[in-house]
Amino acid sequence: MTETTQTEPVVISTEPTWKKENIVERKTVIYETHLDPAVVRVTGEKLKKQLFTRYGLFKPKSEEIQFVSLDKYYEPYIVINGRYFIDYFRRSTYLFKVDEAVREVVLLNNKFVPEVIRNARIVKLHGEERLVHELKSFLIMEKNGRDAQVEDVPSAPSEKKPEKAIEQYGIEELPENSDVDFVRARIARRPEDINRIVEEIFEVTERAVIYAPRFRVAFKNTRTNEEKALVIDGVSSKRIG
Repeated sequence: MTETTQTEPVVISTEPTWKKENIVERKTVIYETHLDPAVVRVTGEKLKKQLFTRYGLFKPKSEEIQFVSLDKYYEPYIVINGRYFIDYFRRSTYLFKVDEAVREVVLLNNKFVPEVIRNARIVKLHGEERLVHELKSFLIMEKNGRDAQVEDVPSAPSEKKPEKAIEQYGIEELPENSDVDFVRARIARRPEDINRIVEEIFEVTERAVIYAPRFRVAFKNTRTNEEKALVIDGVSSKRIG
């Protein structure tokens, strides 16, 4: 077994400065609707046959597809910029092979007695390694935390008074810290080999939830009784999905 003696003790802080969190206040953005419901109806009529076309061959007649409903809602998109930083130590063991004649090794005022491992004389040094890990991420996500299709997030003027718009349109807001929880789960993961932490920081420097207007137009195939719906962007009038 390796023996060591130490003339000067190593001082290790018992109170590391972790965990720091710096999180900015969340902004709410409500996009203005640039599409009239009448235009949505017309767009739906143009696209309704596509809903029930199978394999590009079996196309229903236009009169077989009847309008069912038109609903407006707001789809939330999370925009957030996060950073995770950790300065930490991990334990490590260093093996040094020495000559067969060596009985002791003295390093930094410590005495080490070699061990015999696999017919070789080995000196083991137990120590710590200091590492720094940093991860930054800018994310655009759906309300459930999945990555959003960037092309589905339009650019448009926003309502000047978002709080009033939320009340007026009956918009269901995302939970207060759901966006922070999503990005934390993505990037704030401690390394598995941590022995002790010097400093750990999680911060969010930018965060907003954008509520984009959508129209859902439902139709029914009277021949098959099947119902399907189109989703139309209330800003660009493009079909979503």
